[in-house]
Amino acid sequence: MSEEFKKDADESGAEQSNEASPQEIDSNSVEAEFLSLRQELETKETEAKNYYERLLRQAAELENYKKRSARERDDAIRYANESLLKDLLPVVDNLERAIAHASGGGNGKPLVEGVEMVLRGLTDVLAKHGVMPISAQGQPFDPTKHEAMTQVETDDHEPNSVVEELHKGYMLRDRLLRPALVSVAKAVKTREKKNPESKVENGQSDD
Repeated sequence: MSEEFKKDADESGAEQSNEASPQEIDSNSVEAEFLSLRQELETKETEAKNYYERLLRQAAELENYKKRSARERDDAIRYANESLLKDLLPVVDNLERAIAHASGGGNGKPLVEGVEMVLRGLTDVLAKHGVMPISAQGQPFDPTKHEAMTQVETDDHEPNSVVEELHKGYMLRDRLLRPALVSVAKAVKTREKKNPESKVENGQSDD
């Protein structure tokens, strides 16, 4: 009997030795959790590094865009009149031809015709770029477009209407570029006719 009891005791001890103790289980769990947290931290660090590098690239792109925009804005301001100046060059050419032709002698008619041609060309260029003359002659005086220089008493025009255009005004599309200098009509003052003073004749006195 003693041998059988000893055998059972040995087998029971062997089974207990194969089972992990609670302390060993806690240690393994903590280590596994530590490894998991460490791996998660490394992943977050990698993501943060990627985000930081992306932020640096975007900041550099934004800075380049700002510099490019500033350069384009400066060029736009510097060369804003390039199109207008190109259109004016043929007008200058025609004026030079008119002067050269008139210098050859003869009457002044070729020069006048040449200047008229230049004026027509210049007017066309201005109209192309939105510059249009203001209609003033015979129109009611408009202080937003006209600048009165003188007033003229007249019965031939309505009061407060433009009698004479001293120089033309111009609009740049819907904006006043230069007002027209004008003379404005006003009513003629009526002069009262004075009756001659009546003279009293002294009659003969009765004696």
